[in-house]
Amino acid sequence: MTDQLTFTNPVTRHPRIEPPKQHQPEPGLDADLVPAADIGATGYRGTGRLEGRKALITGADSGIGAATAVAFAREGADVALAFLPEEEQDARRVADLIEAEGRRAVLLPGDLGDKAYCADLVEQAVAGLGGLDALVNNAGRQITVPSFEEVTDEQWTRTYDVNVHAMVRVTRAALPHLGPGATIVNSTSIQAYDPSDHIMDYASTKAAINNLTKSLATQLAPKGIRVNAVAPGPVWTPLQVSDGQPQDALPGFGHGTPLGRAGQPVELAPAYVFLTSQESSYVVGSTLHVNGGQMTP
Repeated sequence: MTDQLTFTNPVTRHPRIEPPKQHQPEPGLDADLVPAADIGATGYRGTGRLEGRKALITGADSGIGAATAVAFAREGADVALAFLPEEEQDARRVADLIEAEGRRAVLLPGDLGDKAYCADLVEQAVAGLGGLDALVNNAGRQITVPSFEEVTDEQWTRTYDVNVHAMVRVTRAALPHLGPGATIVNSTSIQAYDPSDHIMDYASTKAAINNLTKSLATQLAPKGIRVNAVAPGPVWTPLQVSDGQPQDALPGFGHGTPLGRAGQPVELAPAYVFLTSQESSYVVGSTLHVNGGQMTP
């Protein structure tokens, strides 16, 4: 007799969280997040789809980057983790999870807003991993400001330096090391399509990332290097409590999606795995939306 499959209702697969009002100084830590985010520490199972890959992931200490790093390791990849020095506690937890799978974890703290670090980051990743064939540009900065008049030149520039300029610099440094079969996956956002008025600088960077992804994909495809993007919706990460959302909005975070809840980082990781794996060999210049049902063009 064949066992019957049991399917999980996506509405209830993860809890509908109602986070209490809370604040962490930027950049925020997974270790202090209430409730804790699910990065797949116990729930993600790999099937060897990235066996032998050598990946660099920015913003890999927490949230989506951390979940992606854990998933990559369980799929067979060695991973270099880029993160701010203040986030080392979270990064070491992720490294421990990677090493528990028998994979290599390379810790590379630094500030992506620093031009020199972007170049050094790639060289250190290549040295630590013994090569590079997968890049995930995931790190991002999001600061809520209620009025456009209050968005300073410093904030606007800093957001673009971390979200866009660093992506350009890291990718440019990585290209000499990437050969046919290599992949680049960029993190964009639902904000590129449905921007919130209190994070205009962040939303505009995500639209820029969409455009950059498509342009770069067209240029690199003939070389056998695929470039794609993932566009998350509301996902529960330290970004939200370190001034990424108004504190008053936290209890209802993600409740407006058709699924009625925020996403968990572990639910984003499979998208990055797919776009990095050979299974997506004919997917180029695409944006994969993982947003709980929010409509996009």
